[in-house]
Amino acid sequence: MSLSAKEVLSQTPLYTDEVIYTLIKLPASAIWAGAGVLADLGESFSALIADKDEVTLIMALEAWQEEYFKRLPGAEQHGEFRLITFDMILEFSLTGFMALVATILAEAGVSVIPLGAFSRDHVLVPADSFEKAWAALQASK
Repeated sequence: MSLSAKEVLSQTPLYTDEVIYTLIKLPASAIWAGAGVLADLGESFSALIADKDEVTLIMALEAWQEEYFKRLPGAEQHGEFRLITFDMILEFSLTGFMALVATILAEAGVSVIPLGAFSRDHVLVPADSFEKAWAALQASK
């Protein structure tokens, strides 16, 4: 029998780091430049999302400000975010997990950027709302 999203969330450890992340927007044609930055960066958490309209990088704000903004002239940088990782391997058949997380955070008044990796889900929340988000998720367990 499969577990419900609520049961899985109640069993899932939450993980975070002390890093402030930011979003970087590049034109769709800059995918190789963005991939090169992330390959060079070598951080434990970063992401590249490419679609038909744009390339989005998620990376440490400090790294962006100290070095990488120079390598991507014309890039658009936005926001300060904190990471929350749902630190358990999630089954591909699990339904409603991110919907539940988004609902909990919405009820706490926290906006969310959901990210799915191969076996774990993550959310980015505004850095100034991190404590509220963390408390809401912990309380839902």
